[in-house]
Amino acid sequence: MKHNEDIDNIIYEALSKEEAQFYNQLGEQSILEMALDVYKGRNKWISITSAVLGVVLFAIFVYAAVQFFKVEDTREMLQWMAIGFVCLGTSQAMKVWQWMQMDKNTLLREMKRLEVQISMLSKKLAEKEEA
Repeated sequence: MKHNEDIDNIIYEALSKEEAQFYNQLGEQSILEMALDVYKGRNKWISITSAVLGVVLFAIFVYAAVQFFKVEDTREMLQWMAIGFVCLGTSQAMKVWQWMQMDKNTLLREMKRLEVQISMLSKKLAEKEEA
């Protein structure tokens, strides 16, 4: 994305040395850092519970799949299949929720970066008006 890099360079050049150093500290996170960031903050217990429950549900899905192939009665096969689909679907829904939390955290981070930039700009404007 050439355009985004150009904008970042323009912003970086407009900042003072101290501001540029602070701006660099707010840099992009890797996917691993974003994933681990979900388990921080006030709602970390929800994320941890969701992750544990997702693993448990996936294990139940695997067990249901094994049982599905072991039984010979059609009714039991359908029951194990239903259990497997419900567990797999719920497990995947929890993963989607965690990805949405990662996206939310990324958006909040960008909003904070904008707040810092606006704060610096208003400070510079106030200094120019005083002069």
